[in-house]
Amino acid sequence: MQDEVDTRLIFDRAWCAGKSIFAPVVADKRQLRFVRVERATQLEKSRFGVWEPVTGAEISKNDLDVILTPLVVFDPQWHRIGMGGGYYDRTFSFLKHKRHWLRPKLVGLAFDCQKVEKILPNPWDIRLYRVFNESR
Repeated sequence: MQDEVDTRLIFDRAWCAGKSIFAPVVADKRQLRFVRVERATQLEKSRFGVWEPVTGAEISKNDLDVILTPLVVFDPQWHRIGMGGGYYDRTFSFLKHKRHWLRPKLVGLAFDCQKVEKILPNPWDIRLYRVFNESR
């Protein structure tokens, strides 16, 4: 999205390091599925205005290592308010019951101005593993 942190350099770095990148695609029941993205992958704007891969190999959400998670605001405890659709919370609800997160790790990329003092999370909200912003 236009007002989010630009991830293109992260993608380039990951590809140069031989890493695989999977992008979210909105699926049935307001869940996300993840499709492999390569440099030549054709992207198309979704009904939400987000670029999604048209084709590509899928991976299970449980097999992902790190998820760059969109957010509008975050707090020091790494709670987040997202874009309002609940897609990430629904898709990764299985993390709510894990004591130790090995993977996937939900990571937020944000600007300093998106940090707030405190967010009162809903029972279904999934807390981020970490947030990276200009200060961190």
